[in-house]
Amino acid sequence: MATQSLTVEGVGAIELGHVWVITPTHPGFGGTSRPDALDTIGGLARLYVELLNQLDLTDVAVIGNSVGGWIGAEMALLGSPRISRIILVDAVGIEVPGHPVADFFALTMDQVAEFSYHTPDSYRIDVSKMSPPQRAAMAGNRAALAVYGGTPSMVDPTLRERLKAISIPTLVLWGESDRIADPDYGRAYADAIPTARFQLLAETGHVPQIETPALLLSAMRDFADSR
Repeated sequence: MATQSLTVEGVGAIELGHVWVITPTHPGFGGTSRPDALDTIGGLARLYVELLNQLDLTDVAVIGNSVGGWIGAEMALLGSPRISRIILVDAVGIEVPGHPVADFFALTMDQVAEFSYHTPDSYRIDVSKMSPPQRAAMAGNRAALAVYGGTPSMVDPTLRERLKAISIPTLVLWGESDRIADPDYGRAYADAIPTARFQLLAETGHVPQIETPALLLSAMRDFADSR
């Protein structure tokens, strides 16, 4: 499989065979700056749809995890003809009574691991062993996340109702061991989208792209093949 990579100011991309995988860095993350006017998930969604316009892309599958899933849902709601389907992976953003999103900002790093992984001991982070630049980048990420997602809720009370307007094929994937947003929260997410299909990922927490990437990729390929 041939590969080719490129960088477009804050956007990483790699060609894998016949598809391009584009990975933008949210402004404010990874040591980047964030314009003061860019302070909502909806703003990020509009920014990324405009990126698709500028790159003149079509038949785009938007894939987002956690807050990235929230961004993906908002992108779908903008109705861009460039987006043909979305895959939401342990997404946040909606309100589900009895199933709140964990308050990420109140968790210690050990608690983040406990809530985020099926096997947390394999993924614990010792902040004391991180370099000063790494700690600064982590602090910057948390600060930007607090601005975009709102502290501490990580929800938009209007989103769940608005999701019924999504009309493109949607796959909602969820780790069965996710404690940031539990599987019933994920089922509610899928139920709110008329075109959505829900699928649990076994022995997986909130971030399957880290913990069970092969399982995640298999589910995404099956979704693509089904179309």
